[in-house]
Amino acid sequence: MTPDQKRAVILVSGGLDSTTVLAMAQAWGYACYTLTFDYGQRHRAELRAAERVSATLGDVEHKVVKLNLDSIGGSALTDTSIAVPEEETEGIPVTYVPARNTVFLSIALGWAEVLGANDIFIGVNAVDYSGYPDCRPEYIAAFEIMANLATKAGVEGKKLTIHTPLMERGKGDIISAGMALGVDYSLTVSCYQATEQGLACGRCDSCRLRRQGFIDAGVADPTLYVQ
Repeated sequence: MTPDQKRAVILVSGGLDSTTVLAMAQAWGYACYTLTFDYGQRHRAELRAAERVSATLGDVEHKVVKLNLDSIGGSALTDTSIAVPEEETEGIPVTYVPARNTVFLSIALGWAEVLGANDIFIGVNAVDYSGYPDCRPEYIAAFEIMANLATKAGVEGKKLTIHTPLMERGKGDIISAGMALGVDYSLTVSCYQATEQGLACGRCDSCRLRRQGFIDAGVADPTLYVQ
Protein backbone atom coordinates (compact mmCIF):
# COMPACT_ATOMS: atom_id res chain seq x y z
CA MET A 1 0.00 0.00 0.00
CA THR A 2 1.31 3.42 -0.97
CA PRO A 3 0.58 6.62 1.01
CA ASP A 4 -1.60 8.07 -1.77
CA GLN A 5 -3.45 4.84 -2.57
CA LYS A 6 -7.23 4.99 -2.18
CA ARG A 7 -8.68 2.67 0.43
CA ALA A 8 -11.79 0.57 -0.06
CA VAL A 9 -13.82 -1.84 2.05
CA ILE A 10 -14.68 -5.01 0.15
CA LEU A 11 -17.43 -7.32 1.39
CA VAL A 12 -16.04 -10.83 0.94
CA SER A 13 -18.16 -13.89 1.63
CA GLY A 14 -15.78 -16.49 0.23
CA GLY A 15 -17.99 -17.06 -2.79
CA LEU A 16 -17.42 -16.61 -6.49
CA ASP A 17 -18.93 -13.13 -6.89
CA SER A 18 -17.30 -11.35 -3.96
CA THR A 19 -13.92 -12.87 -4.84
CA THR A 20 -14.22 -11.48 -8.36
CA VAL A 21 -15.13 -8.06 -6.96
CA LEU A 22 -12.05 -8.11 -4.72
CA ALA A 23 -9.84 -8.89 -7.74
CA MET A 24 -11.48 -6.06 -9.68
CA ALA A 25 -10.99 -3.52 -6.88
CA GLN A 26 -7.33 -4.45 -6.65
CA ALA A 27 -6.92 -4.19 -10.42
CA TRP A 28 -8.37 -0.68 -10.22
CA GLY A 29 -5.68 0.32 -7.76
CA TYR A 30 -7.48 0.25 -4.43
CA ALA A 31 -5.90 -0.78 -1.15
CA CYS A 32 -8.42 -3.42 -0.14
CA TYR A 33 -9.71 -4.00 3.38
CA THR A 34 -11.86 -7.13 3.32
CA LEU A 35 -14.86 -7.61 5.56
CA THR A 36 -16.54 -10.94 6.27
CA PHE A 37 -19.52 -11.71 8.49
CA ASP A 38 -19.91 -14.71 10.74
CA TYR A 39 -23.65 -14.24 11.03
CA GLY A 40 -24.77 -17.70 12.11
CA GLN A 41 -24.89 -19.13 8.59
CA ARG A 42 -25.15 -22.88 8.24
CA HIS A 43 -22.56 -22.97 5.43
CA ARG A 44 -19.57 -22.27 7.68
CA ALA A 45 -17.00 -23.34 5.08
CA GLU A 46 -17.46 -19.98 3.36
CA LEU A 47 -15.77 -18.25 6.30
CA ARG A 48 -12.56 -20.19 5.70
CA ALA A 49 -12.91 -19.53 1.99
CA ALA A 50 -13.17 -15.78 2.66
CA GLU A 51 -9.96 -15.90 4.65
CA ARG A 52 -8.23 -17.86 1.87
CA VAL A 53 -9.20 -15.56 -0.97
CA SER A 54 -8.41 -12.42 1.03
CA ALA A 55 -4.92 -13.69 1.84
CA THR A 56 -4.28 -15.04 -1.66
CA LEU A 57 -5.37 -11.87 -3.43
CA GLY A 58 -3.38 -9.73 -1.03
CA ASP A 59 -5.68 -7.57 1.07
CA VAL A 60 -4.32 -5.03 3.55
CA GLU A 61 -6.47 -6.36 6.40
CA HIS A 62 -9.17 -8.99 6.75
CA LYS A 63 -11.78 -8.42 9.44
CA VAL A 64 -14.44 -10.91 10.54
CA VAL A 65 -17.44 -9.43 12.36
CA LYS A 66 -19.60 -11.80 14.36
CA LEU A 67 -23.37 -11.32 14.28
CA ASN A 68 -26.22 -13.53 15.44
CA LEU A 69 -28.74 -13.31 12.64
CA ASP A 70 -29.55 -16.93 13.43
CA SER A 71 -31.15 -15.65 16.64
CA ILE A 72 -34.00 -14.17 14.59
CA GLY A 73 -33.98 -16.91 11.95
CA GLY A 74 -36.41 -16.58 9.07
CA SER A 75 -34.05 -18.05 6.47
CA ALA A 76 -32.89 -21.46 5.37
CA LEU A 77 -29.35 -20.14 5.66
CA THR A 78 -29.64 -19.36 9.38
CA ASP A 79 -32.33 -21.77 10.61
CA THR A 80 -31.55 -25.49 10.31
CA SER A 81 -35.25 -26.33 10.67
CA ILE A 82 -35.86 -24.75 7.24
CA ALA A 83 -34.64 -26.94 4.40
CA VAL A 84 -32.43 -25.44 1.69
CA PRO A 85 -34.46 -25.83 -1.51
CA GLU A 86 -32.96 -28.03 -4.20
CA GLU A 87 -35.53 -27.22 -6.88
CA GLU A 88 -36.30 -23.90 -8.52
CA THR A 89 -39.01 -21.97 -6.68
CA GLU A 90 -41.27 -19.02 -7.50
CA GLY A 91 -40.87 -15.66 -5.78
CA ILE A 92 -38.29 -14.75 -3.15
CA PRO A 93 -36.75 -18.01 -1.92
CA VAL A 94 -36.40 -19.12 1.70
CA THR A 95 -32.62 -18.62 1.38
CA TYR A 96 -33.23 -14.86 1.59
CA VAL A 97 -31.82 -13.63 4.92
CA PRO A 98 -33.97 -10.76 6.28
CA ALA A 99 -32.15 -7.40 6.10
CA ARG A 100 -28.76 -9.09 5.60
CA ASN A 101 -27.24 -6.66 3.10
CA THR A 102 -28.60 -3.68 5.02
CA VAL A 103 -26.85 -4.89 8.16
CA PHE A 104 -23.66 -5.79 6.28
CA LEU A 105 -23.44 -2.51 4.40
CA SER A 106 -24.09 -0.51 7.56
CA ILE A 107 -21.12 -2.12 9.30
CA ALA A 108 -18.99 -1.72 6.17
CA LEU A 109 -19.97 1.96 6.18
CA GLY A 110 -18.76 2.34 9.76
CA TRP A 111 -15.42 0.69 9.02
CA ALA A 112 -14.99 2.79 5.89
CA GLU A 113 -15.40 5.95 7.99
CA VAL A 114 -12.81 4.74 10.47
CA LEU A 115 -10.37 3.91 7.65
CA GLY A 116 -10.99 7.15 5.80
CA ALA A 117 -12.22 5.14 2.82
CA ASN A 118 -14.77 6.61 0.43
CA ASP A 119 -15.50 3.36 -1.41
CA ILE A 120 -17.33 0.15 -0.56
CA PHE A 121 -17.52 -2.81 -2.95
CA ILE A 122 -20.20 -5.51 -2.83
CA GLY A 123 -20.83 -8.37 -5.24
CA VAL A 124 -24.59 -8.08 -5.66
CA ASN A 125 -26.05 -9.04 -9.01
CA ALA A 126 -29.38 -8.35 -10.73
CA VAL A 127 -28.96 -10.82 -13.60
CA ASP A 128 -28.03 -14.29 -12.33
CA TYR A 129 -29.39 -14.06 -8.78
CA SER A 130 -32.08 -15.61 -6.62
CA GLY A 131 -34.55 -12.72 -6.50
CA TYR A 132 -33.29 -11.16 -3.27
CA PRO A 133 -34.71 -7.63 -2.82
CA ASP A 134 -31.45 -6.31 -1.34
CA CYS A 135 -29.50 -7.15 -4.51
CA ARG A 136 -31.35 -4.72 -6.77
CA PRO A 137 -29.78 -1.53 -8.18
CA GLU A 138 -32.52 0.66 -6.70
CA TYR A 139 -31.75 -0.72 -3.24
CA ILE A 140 -28.03 0.04 -3.60
CA ALA A 141 -28.81 3.57 -4.86
CA ALA A 142 -31.10 4.20 -1.90
CA PHE A 143 -28.53 2.90 0.59
CA GLU A 144 -25.82 5.11 -0.90
CA ILE A 145 -28.04 8.18 -0.44
CA MET A 146 -28.69 7.18 3.17
CA ALA A 147 -24.98 6.54 3.79
CA ASN A 148 -24.04 10.04 2.71
CA LEU A 149 -26.76 11.54 4.91
CA ALA A 150 -25.94 9.44 7.97
CA THR A 151 -22.18 9.85 8.30
CA LYS A 152 -19.75 12.52 9.45
CA ALA A 153 -17.76 11.94 6.27
CA GLY A 154 -20.83 12.47 4.11
CA VAL A 155 -21.84 15.65 5.92
CA GLU A 156 -18.30 16.99 5.47
CA GLY A 157 -18.52 16.42 1.72
CA LYS A 158 -16.47 13.23 1.48
CA LYS A 159 -18.91 11.33 -0.72
CA LEU A 160 -19.10 7.61 -0.18
CA THR A 161 -19.70 5.40 -3.21
CA ILE A 162 -21.01 1.84 -3.17
CA HIS A 163 -19.58 -0.04 -6.12
CA THR A 164 -21.47 -2.98 -7.64
CA PRO A 165 -19.32 -3.98 -10.64
CA LEU A 166 -21.21 -7.25 -11.15
CA MET A 167 -24.72 -5.80 -11.10
CA GLU A 168 -25.42 -6.22 -14.82
CA ARG A 169 -23.19 -9.23 -15.53
CA GLY A 170 -24.23 -12.82 -16.05
CA LYS A 171 -22.40 -15.53 -14.13
CA GLY A 172 -20.42 -16.66 -17.18
CA ASP A 173 -19.25 -13.10 -17.81
CA ILE A 174 -18.28 -12.75 -14.14
CA ILE A 175 -16.18 -15.91 -14.27
CA SER A 176 -14.50 -14.82 -17.51
CA ALA A 177 -13.63 -11.45 -15.96
CA GLY A 178 -12.21 -13.13 -12.88
CA MET A 179 -10.18 -15.61 -14.88
CA ALA A 180 -8.65 -12.70 -16.83
CA LEU A 181 -7.57 -11.25 -13.47
CA GLY A 182 -6.04 -14.54 -12.34
CA VAL A 183 -8.72 -15.56 -9.84
CA ASP A 184 -8.44 -19.16 -8.64
CA TYR A 185 -12.07 -20.17 -8.18
CA SER A 186 -11.09 -23.45 -6.53
CA LEU A 187 -10.47 -21.36 -3.40
CA THR A 188 -14.11 -20.23 -3.27
CA VAL A 189 -17.23 -21.80 -1.75
CA SER A 190 -20.69 -20.85 -3.02
CA CYS A 191 -22.90 -23.71 -1.85
CA TYR A 192 -25.68 -22.92 0.64
CA GLN A 193 -25.15 -26.25 2.39
CA ALA A 194 -21.47 -26.99 1.88
CA THR A 195 -19.82 -29.55 4.14
CA GLU A 196 -17.25 -28.52 6.73
CA GLN A 197 -14.62 -29.46 4.15
CA GLY A 198 -16.19 -27.09 1.63
CA LEU A 199 -17.69 -29.77 -0.61
CA ALA A 200 -20.68 -28.43 -2.57
CA CYS A 201 -24.05 -30.18 -2.76
CA GLY A 202 -24.46 -29.45 -6.47
CA ARG A 203 -28.24 -29.10 -6.08
CA CYS A 204 -29.04 -25.79 -4.35
CA ASP A 205 -29.79 -22.59 -6.22
CA SER A 206 -26.30 -21.21 -5.68
CA CYS A 207 -24.67 -24.39 -6.97
CA ARG A 208 -26.86 -24.43 -10.08
CA LEU A 209 -26.03 -20.81 -10.94
CA ARG A 210 -22.33 -21.40 -10.32
CA ARG A 211 -22.16 -24.57 -12.42
CA GLN A 212 -24.00 -22.93 -15.32
CA GLY A 213 -21.63 -19.98 -15.08
CA PHE A 214 -18.60 -22.18 -15.74
CA ILE A 215 -20.42 -23.78 -18.66
CA ASP A 216 -21.26 -20.36 -20.09
CA ALA A 217 -17.68 -19.17 -19.61
CA GLY A 218 -16.38 -22.28 -21.37
CA VAL A 219 -13.99 -23.23 -18.59
CA ALA A 220 -13.70 -26.29 -16.38
CA ASP A 221 -15.62 -26.15 -13.11
CA PRO A 222 -13.06 -26.45 -10.25
CA THR A 223 -15.78 -26.93 -7.63
CA LEU A 224 -15.43 -30.00 -5.41
CA TYR A 225 -18.81 -31.71 -5.01
CA VAL A 226 -20.05 -34.19 -2.45
CA GLN A 227 -20.94 -36.52 -5.33
